[in-house]
Amino acid sequence: MNNQQPSPVGPVDSSRVPRYAGIATFARLPRLEDVERADIAVMGVPFDTGVSYRPGARFAPAAVREASRLLRPYHPDLDVAPFASLQVADAGDVACNPFDIPEALDAVQASAATLLDAGSRIVTVGGDHTIALPLLREMHRKHGPVSLLHFDAHLDTWDTYFGADYTHGTPFRRAFEEGLLDTEALSHVGIRGPLYSKDDLTDDARMGFGIVTSMDVMNQGVPAVVQALRERVGGRPLYISIDIDCLDPAHAPGTGTPEAGGMTSRELLAILRGLDGCNLVSADVVEVAPAYDHADVTAVAASHVAYELISLMARQGAPEPVPAGAARQGAHG
Repeated sequence: MNNQQPSPVGPVDSSRVPRYAGIATFARLPRLEDVERADIAVMGVPFDTGVSYRPGARFAPAAVREASRLLRPYHPDLDVAPFASLQVADAGDVACNPFDIPEALDAVQASAATLLDAGSRIVTVGGDHTIALPLLREMHRKHGPVSLLHFDAHLDTWDTYFGADYTHGTPFRRAFEEGLLDTEALSHVGIRGPLYSKDDLTDDARMGFGIVTSMDVMNQGVPAVVQALRERVGGRPLYISIDIDCLDPAHAPGTGTPEAGGMTSRELLAILRGLDGCNLVSADVVEVAPAYDHADVTAVAASHVAYELISLMARQGAPEPVPAGAARQGAHG
């Protein structure tokens, strides 16, 4: 019996079909329903009901897909052709209830469960940062407590906003409270800007987070930052959550809560490349707000960040096969 997996189906050939033509899937990849399976699934979550300032991230998955049309199939810096190495597919968007945050989070979690149980790693394109919580719940179900690298201008470990437990500023406090995180291996990267009080930092440290500020990146340099992050993460299962506002507004104007003094897109991509070989289990890119973007600068940055994450996963090889009968019952996409 031949158990060999079929060769991956790659992007539409841009020498035959112009990049600006055709259906806008991520990087012009096949849709999940058009391939047998996916080692890496790109999942959109058009949801922004959890934002505290400028809305619009619900339109990000579509904008990032459009911006990704120019991505090419070979990554020279990582020496990998991710779409030829593994089957990567666009899993479409989660149908989120925009009027009920808990119901929307349940839908995200169910969709993530379906993909994980089918043997996929997930690169999620949000959406606001609230969606990191259900994704981390599924990472915990599959891997146990996970290490977390959180790229952001903000801590996102606050308690509540207007009495609401589930917002884009609270996902990592909820994840800590639910025991989803490996508290020996947590880091924020890119933090900057004013806080409500010094207690914000005290609370954050109590949860186990280390902080690399955007000024640390500038003063210490990318190699030193990468070394510190790798030492903190080790070989643990790693989840990466990237709020595009970790970038300076010059590099990512299209976001809901911009803060001056951020990283460059070059610095972010270099840090991600420095994580090659880490045990990356899944990741997200969130908080692109296309209505505030200029010439698609932010959407282009987000598309390249997602490409870096996919390339890192491709360097790791295919995920472990799913044991027979391990699929979660009742999950839906």
